Amino acid sequence: MLISPAPRAPRPFPHALRAVSLATLLALAACGGGDDEDSFVPPGPPAGLGRADTAPVSTVPAFVDNAPTNERGDPRYATLETNAGARVLSGFLDIWEPRKRLVDAGVTADARDGFPAIVASDWSGIPGDVTDGTVKNAAVHRENIDFVVRTTARVTPEQAVLAYLDDRRGKNYSVTDGLGPLTAAWRKAARQTTTINEVAPDAMSKRYDDQGNNTGVSGDANPEFGLAIAFVQSMGASASTEPTKRFFKYARPWRWSSDVRVLPSLLPARSSTPATDGGYPSGHTAESVRNAVAMAYLVPERFQELLARGLELGESRIVAGMHSPLDVISGRILGQASAVANINANTPEQRAAALAQAQKTLMASVGAATPDALRAFAQSGDATVDRFTDVERNRQDYRHRLTFDFTPIADTTRPAVVPKGAEVVLETRQPYLSAEQRRVVLKTTALPSGYPILDDAEGYGRLNFFAAADGYGAFDGDVTVDMQAERGTFHARDAWRNDIAGAGKLTKQGSGTLTLTGANAYTGGTEVAGGRLEAASATALGQGAVYVGAGTLAVSAKAPVRVESSYTQTSAGTLALRLGAGDVGRLQARDAAALAGTLSLSFAEGYTPKAGEFVTVLRAGSVHGRFDQVSAAGYKATPVYRGDAVLVRLDPAN
Repeated sequence: MLISPAPRAPRPFPHALRAVSLATLLALAACGGGDDEDSFVPPGPPAGLGRADTAPVSTVPAFVDNAPTNERGDPRYATLETNAGARVLSGFLDIWEPRKRLVDAGVTADARDGFPAIVASDWSGIPGDVTDGTVKNAAVHRENIDFVVRTTARVTPEQAVLAYLDDRRGKNYSVTDGLGPLTAAWRKAARQTTTINEVAPDAMSKRYDDQGNNTGVSGDANPEFGLAIAFVQSMGASASTEPTKRFFKYARPWRWSSDVRVLPSLLPARSSTPATDGGYPSGHTAESVRNAVAMAYLVPERFQELLARGLELGESRIVAGMHSPLDVISGRILGQASAVANINANTPEQRAAALAQAQKTLMASVGAATPDALRAFAQSGDATVDRFTDVERNRQDYRHRLTFDFTPIADTTRPAVVPKGAEVVLETRQPYLSAEQRRVVLKTTALPSGYPILDDAEGYGRLNFFAAADGYGAFDGDVTVDMQAERGTFHARDAWRNDIAGAGKLTKQGSGTLTLTGANAYTGGTEVAGGRLEAASATALGQGAVYVGAGTLAVSAKAPVRVESSYTQTSAGTLALRLGAGDVGRLQARDAAALAGTLSLSFAEGYTPKAGEFVTVLRAGSVHGRFDQVSAAGYKATPVYRGDAVLVRLDPAN
């Protein structure tokens, strides 16, 4: 295992410099410092690892190739070996063993193609009955049911309303909440309706079905938005949870324990046919997740918010008392697998047409003249119109709902694998990455191994699409990012918010802007070869050397940004600092700083340097060379070079 060196504290600003006279400083500005430049050789670009990371596909039969086998009533697809849905959820067999591993609960089918006929199981659906299966991991099973007991004992009124709506209303209609400021525009364009709008106690006390159209109107009947809706509707192909419910034959939580409190408003919704009403997996969750993934593909401006809404609906099933955490987790897994299979089943041309139509219609609906304006509008809502404005809360809630904080029961250090075709989910969210790079993003942001039911052989259980939208989790190989601003949206600018580890190197190419915000610890170095790389946290640049050969390194952190090795800037490079009070926005290099090119200074809101003030812009172990040009917004800028620092005197602009 690679152990990164502990970062060194930045060198203190010498006290002697603060006491030096104004005349001396101005003299130094003219002479450049006094180092022996003839003996100094500027470092070249960091070498990195010399290879890119990969994410090979598992050798097991891929769900994306076998999704049509997720069927019931066909003897060819009735076993664990022949049914893709049962296989992808088979981690549950470590917790629970059905009496027969067969899709046979309430199912009969004639023999076909050499496969024997299916005879309906005598499973009663009542825990403890003689026809029941066997609990294999009592601790996990007990926590699974106890979780529902604890949750339903402390339901708030707000949770009760949401759980009721998520149960009775069309699932896709509910998922559109995740569009925030775009929700009304989407529903209007989709011609999407619901008949469940009131949540008054007297209305919630009745069971009634939504007579709306759930996803909306597709095809030629909706020429402005029909392709987009058809794309969402296509996620339902071979996506039913019925085959797996009838394979695993695991009861609903309220049948396991009388201490589970089903919401009073939903008591009439409880099934009276337990033999065909298994809890594992949750159908509501599977549908909401696959539809959320599809909509996130079409509206990447709301990618994470839509995913968050999909999993929120899953948790509503626990709040309602209708499902257990493992039911919901398995619904999420099957929903993701179904979305991956069906997005891939749409041809690239069909995907592109649905995306273009969704973007064009939404832009026109909200008056956005450009895709960038649509992106700005999509993120413009406050809490009164958008429940998902808090990114950090969304991240924490999503991560919690992936595992519901269950204790790992197996090895937690197994490397992640990525399902075949899963990279397509990020195709519109990270269009500037290659398909293989997107696979690596999924691998490096995956959950740790060892959680109950999540270690399926393909890797669906450990996928964290929310984290993947925030870029790499580790550079386990060198990463080159080529962003072309002229293509707009995420090609023009994106932010990686994850904490990036690894021994690889980052190279930024192209004309677009990539912002790094995490507590990064990658050690292979950073090279800016084009466009703009923005450091928005103190440790954004990791622990390696930084080389600005072309383009701009921008510093916007609310703290000094550290370079834990050398800093080199050529004549084609620019260092853009946004300075604030104290050391905010400064650059601190542990080792040598070799300078050339342009230094551009701007100032944070609320910070206005005094005329004639000297501001420190860079500190280093040693300073070599000088910038070719220095400018400061609103000031005349005069650089001063010391042996271990660069200052700039700010005078009134002429």
